[in-house]
Amino acid sequence: MATHNLSEEQRAFVEAIRDFARRECGTREQRDALTEGGTEPHNPDVYAKIASLGWLGVAIPEEYGGSGGGAVELCLLCEEFARGLIPMGFFPVTMMAARPVELFGSDALKEEILGGIVAGRTGAIAMSEPEAGSDVGNLSCRAERANGAYVVNGQKTWITGAHVAEQILVVCRTTRGEDKHHGMTMISVPRGIEGLDIRGIGTMGGREVNDMYFTDCAVGAERVVGEVDQAWMQLMAGLNNERLIIAAQSLGMAQRAFDDALAYVKERRQFGRPIGSFQTIKHRLADLACELEATRELVYGVAFRVDAHPGRMFPREASMAKLKATELAKRAALDGMQMMGGYGYATEYDMERHVRATLVTTIYGGASEIQREIIARSLGL
Repeated sequence: MATHNLSEEQRAFVEAIRDFARRECGTREQRDALTEGGTEPHNPDVYAKIASLGWLGVAIPEEYGGSGGGAVELCLLCEEFARGLIPMGFFPVTMMAARPVELFGSDALKEEILGGIVAGRTGAIAMSEPEAGSDVGNLSCRAERANGAYVVNGQKTWITGAHVAEQILVVCRTTRGEDKHHGMTMISVPRGIEGLDIRGIGTMGGREVNDMYFTDCAVGAERVVGEVDQAWMQLMAGLNNERLIIAAQSLGMAQRAFDDALAYVKERRQFGRPIGSFQTIKHRLADLACELEATRELVYGVAFRVDAHPGRMFPREASMAKLKATELAKRAALDGMQMMGGYGYATEYDMERHVRATLVTTIYGGASEIQREIIARSLGL
């Protein structure tokens, strides 16, 4: 890890997470037991242990029970849990859903949601729809004001962790005009509310994402986050946070795939010697090592800037971090599989799980193509 800018407290935090990972899920047998053979990315018992250590509140303000840390601490946790294969897969989206509440929510919602995260509860954020993925402004799931509530009708899809979330931050259409980015509103929908049906979507990554169907679902007006019709600007204010979380998690995935491949090529022998002694393998790992160091500097460089300038947006830099880290995670896993040959494809080893986990990172949270468009616009293109 590039630790030259980390404080002693931050370094100790990293070591504590690594020690937890070794003890709780350091063996394949432990990980299989905690994840039902790799099909469940999130284990509530492990999550409760992490909550008891205070780590879930690392970037939650102290007035809501957190530690008051910033983007750097949040990135450290996300990187290390991914590298250590700790099954807390719904923590990143929980923090993404928390950011708008922290910035724009009422005091009551902050107490409920931010304090709930510290206590070990998860959240989700619902933006995507069948006709509104990368084009979020095209969403049509509607919320209409009636009798002191907002009545929601429509569908959301690809919603990570919705089936276990205590609250889901839903972005709805409240007004439709010429500007498609105006007229969207954030509403915090509590677990188990009448009129909401959540159905899982089968994926190669296990039980992660869901369809959500709203049928005359009445949510109290007090659960509106921020201003009515202003969700787009509120979403923009949280993009640094979202993209850095995904970048840090992907960095941890990339590092773990690299570590596993390196360990394997040192042990696996062909033609009378370890396969890691062959130039084609050595150079591939050397290139990945360079990419990991460069990507870590990029991700944490952005995180330190965000902490130093909390009121500023860094769309270009955050997009670069997200793009670079997710593409590297995918490359590290696929290269790891190639270097391991048939064993990389076998469920006996973790590499095939790394491949399944990393491929989707270049899609969610803004696909790589969208990140490149953002970066290109910053170049005047």
